Amino acid sequence: MVRIQRRKLLASCLCITATVFLLVTLQVMVELGKFERKEFKSSSLQDGHTKMEEAPTHLNSFLKKEELTFHRKRKWELDSYPIMLWWSPLTGETGRLGQCGADACFFTINRTYLRHHMTKAFLFYGTDFNIDSLPLPRKAHHDWALFHEESPKNNYKLFHKPVITLFNYTATFSRHSHLPLTTQYLESIEVLKSLRYLVPLQSKNKLRKRLAPLVYVQSDCDPPSDRDSYVRELMAYIEVDSYGECLRNKDLPQQLKNPASMDADGFYRIIAQYKFILAFENAVCDDYITEKFWRPLKLGVVPVYYGSPSITDWLPSNKSAILVSEFSHPRELATYIRRLDSDDGLYEAYVEWKLKGEISNQRLLTALRERKWGVQDISQDNYIDAFECMVCTKVWDNIRLQEKGLPPKRWEAEDTHLSCPKPTVFAFSPLRALPLSSLREMWISSFEQSKKEAQALSLLVFGKPGVLQLSMTMKYIRTWK
Repeated sequence: MVRIQRRKLLASCLCITATVFLLVTLQVMVELGKFERKEFKSSSLQDGHTKMEEAPTHLNSFLKKEELTFHRKRKWELDSYPIMLWWSPLTGETGRLGQCGADACFFTINRTYLRHHMTKAFLFYGTDFNIDSLPLPRKAHHDWALFHEESPKNNYKLFHKPVITLFNYTATFSRHSHLPLTTQYLESIEVLKSLRYLVPLQSKNKLRKRLAPLVYVQSDCDPPSDRDSYVRELMAYIEVDSYGECLRNKDLPQQLKNPASMDADGFYRIIAQYKFILAFENAVCDDYITEKFWRPLKLGVVPVYYGSPSITDWLPSNKSAILVSEFSHPRELATYIRRLDSDDGLYEAYVEWKLKGEISNQRLLTALRERKWGVQDISQDNYIDAFECMVCTKVWDNIRLQEKGLPPKRWEAEDTHLSCPKPTVFAFSPLRALPLSSLREMWISSFEQSKKEAQALSLLVFGKPGVLQLSMTMKYIRTWK
């Protein structure tokens, strides 16, 4: 009788502890999520059109491909198609039957389809991936797909292995992703070769009487890459014309101060007058390459680049950009740029590829030729269409396998699909020299916090808390005895 009572007491303790642990885990994750959003909101760092460097019009300006309108379809018709539920309301579509080659899927943001038996996949936009709003408990037949083309500063927890491996399919800036978006800011090879905005070197030399050799245009200040610290130090050794809000010492014309004007003809022509541009990314991640790199190449300006460590894999030619990583200090970089500025022959070596229209990088040529989406090209699918169809096609492949009595193929993301190192600061700009409220310090603490959040989220989704609950309970019982 005593043994039975002890067993009942132990079972009760296990149940209570498991419940408490789950509730605490959920509460902690919700609070972390609130802190994360509050942190970004308070520092005006959420993605939006207010930032001169970001201006994410590439997500808003695309045209949807031809689609099958889904009006008042009967239940039996809906039951014929797998449902792809956008858990992030990126597309805003409440219901659309999309054609993907020979297959068709029903795409929707309507969460009432959460428990529909034909719901096969959940699609997430990385910036909106919130730990306090997920389709849980996750069922074995539910695939998760991630679309995230943005910087890690938008959602750091995605860049840790416990979270990125939650997904079956990915479309990210990494070349290792199931749908690589590495060239998302490059329209075509033709725009790289174009001489439309190229200012002849003789004209640039004359313009040097009133322009600095270098130009810097940023309004998203103190990002994880610590780029402003580097540029501030560089300014001590060479003249830099800085537009935008960060380190500004020169103003754009009033009509070009709107962030949406960064792709305007007038803005292009101002930047094209310079010999060099500081093309610094807001984060340092392999294959994270934005318009800051491609734009100067299109305009005939030599980019002085800092960002993706793998940038050499994507250069149009071996000598088309100056890499900050090859210089131990801004002082050395300044000396090298002054040397090129005073020697036309040395400078022209960096634009020879453009003048001749010769792109020797086969990786770049192949990536643009083989990608299944286009940029600002209405004759091609955009990359969101391509992402949707990738998931739709893989879901249908598994449906056909199961119809043949075969097990479905399990696709899984790897940590290489979205991986960035911990943010750092440059050696000549220690954190202690800045106020404690510095954004630079915030990025490091945010990264560390996101690692803990990633672990907690993985435990919750995969249902592993039970192991910890048992361990905690046994420890409690031993202590109680």
